[in-house]
Amino acid sequence: MVPKTEMDPMQKNTHILVGVTGSVAALKLPILVSELLKIPGVEVRVVTTENAKHFYNPQEVPVTLYSDSDEWQLWKKREDPVLHIDLRRWADLLLVAPLDANTLAKMASGLCDNLLTCVIRAWDLSKPLLFCPAMNTAMWEHPITAQQVDQLKSFGYVEIPCIVKKLICGDEGRGAMAEVPTIVAKVKAILSERGLSAHS
Repeated sequence: MVPKTEMDPMQKNTHILVGVTGSVAALKLPILVSELLKIPGVEVRVVTTENAKHFYNPQEVPVTLYSDSDEWQLWKKREDPVLHIDLRRWADLLLVAPLDANTLAKMASGLCDNLLTCVIRAWDLSKPLLFCPAMNTAMWEHPITAQQVDQLKSFGYVEIPCIVKKLICGDEGRGAMAEVPTIVAKVKAILSERGLSAHS
């Protein structure tokens, strides 16, 4: 079950759920989480895909990390909690960073075969969902990518566009995840717009 946090009932913290997928940009997860935690009144949890685990050290992520195995360990019988639904209820904002090509395709078509995509499929569309694409330039430039990004936008999701830089593979071009300060600034702006944070 999602951990309950003691808090002043008059001043509820804002809950940010970070989804991390199997792009090399997942290397930046510890920095991204640390920067998000600097936003006043914010709590952060992370949902990781199995492939994303190759790119970061969980010991460097100072918040609770959930993965597919947690869903099944929690649910044994009918009355037990369903983790992806509990996380959906807990979160005020979902940030998928990085969003790899595989999970982009799953989100666009409604596939939900892991914990993160189940949270996304069950997402409350009245709450903000931000996504940060990250993939090789050749993958980014494939015509289906623009279609899938547009599909996500049609759901009301907010794109934080990828940028041009030299990628880990050595190619230079568009496809790198937006820089962490850009992502955090967008999160702050959305929180302010939605009245989820008293802090600008």
